[in-house]
Amino acid sequence: MEKKKKQIAILGSTGSIGTQALDVIAQHPNKFEVYALTANNNINLLIEQAIKFKPEVVVIANDKNYLVLKDALQDYPIKVWAGIDAISDVVQSDHIDVVLAAMVGFSGLKSTISALKSGKTVALANKETLVVAGEQMIDLALKNGAPILPVDSEHSAIFQCLNGEGVNKINKIWLTASGGPFRNFSIQQLQRVCKEQALNHPSWSMGAKVTIDSSTLMNKGLEMIEAKWLFDVDPSQIEVVVHPQSIVHSMVEFEDTSVIAQMGVPDMRIPIQYAFTYPYRLKSNFKTVNFFQLSNLTFEEPDLKVFRNLSFAYDAINKGGNMPCILNAANEIAVESFLQDKISYLGMSDVLEQTMQKVSFIQKPSLDDYFETDMEARKIAADIINKL
Repeated sequence: MEKKKKQIAILGSTGSIGTQALDVIAQHPNKFEVYALTANNNINLLIEQAIKFKPEVVVIANDKNYLVLKDALQDYPIKVWAGIDAISDVVQSDHIDVVLAAMVGFSGLKSTISALKSGKTVALANKETLVVAGEQMIDLALKNGAPILPVDSEHSAIFQCLNGEGVNKINKIWLTASGGPFRNFSIQQLQRVCKEQALNHPSWSMGAKVTIDSSTLMNKGLEMIEAKWLFDVDPSQIEVVVHPQSIVHSMVEFEDTSVIAQMGVPDMRIPIQYAFTYPYRLKSNFKTVNFFQLSNLTFEEPDLKVFRNLSFAYDAINKGGNMPCILNAANEIAVESFLQDKISYLGMSDVLEQTMQKVSFIQKPSLDDYFETDMEARKIAADIINKL
């Protein structure tokens, strides 16, 4: 009897994670099938993907592009939907086996909530979902029997290190960071950084927002908060370590002081595929680690006085409540403004610090509170930027 192909919904199919996920699917057409593709604005690439993979449904979040998409796909048996709410609707389909949540930033929260409420397996690449509302997301997953499988290379590594460990207690999670292009820079050097430099990551191929976050170590701060919720540990048990070679993707130290590490080349298709196939592994043509070509693997302590965003992330999760939501919203506005040349590289940290001081703090927020906090924080961050 032929096994049924896994039906995959890719939320954010035109982004870096989405395009690499489609490459994984293309390599294994006998294992996977695309049920749904969604994008925000990249209409041309979405059309190209839809024609190649012929999903059941295609959704464009920006409904201004609906007619163009509908016209381009009129000769294909593909349903065409539009609007943010349509993305939340499509993940509820009984046919879907795995939802890859790869939308960038806060915009992915609603659809991830919908997928968890529908009991779907969520391959989570949108770390902001757990940063903003981690406790509620984990509760939803447990209540609805919806597994959350991490896609970020670091969290996938930790997840793999914990396989088979059962009740063995964790001493510490070592969350690795490449350090980005500026890991040896002083504050004086960072004052002169432009966006072209910040977008030139030495190890990973990622979208613009994640690449900027990686350069400021904000990405690692968000990943630390995500790890707290995914693996049920205290932030004090998560240590960020700079590892420029990006071969060790993260490590777990147990109470007997043994450390288990997961290693591999820096290729996001590997953790994406593992999330699709878990608990099994699938043979692929990805590049392998050649240990004979590795002259050294180095590890460094991050400088929190230079890369302040990482310390802000620890402050946010230690305060709790809606503070991580405030941090995330401020960061999204700051990064967008930096990419538009409205603020300086170090100005992004100033925006985070001031926004965290000014937005209304809520100790026990509801899901509705998170959406209101996000709007308030974005407005205040934008006002701060206008005054800089």
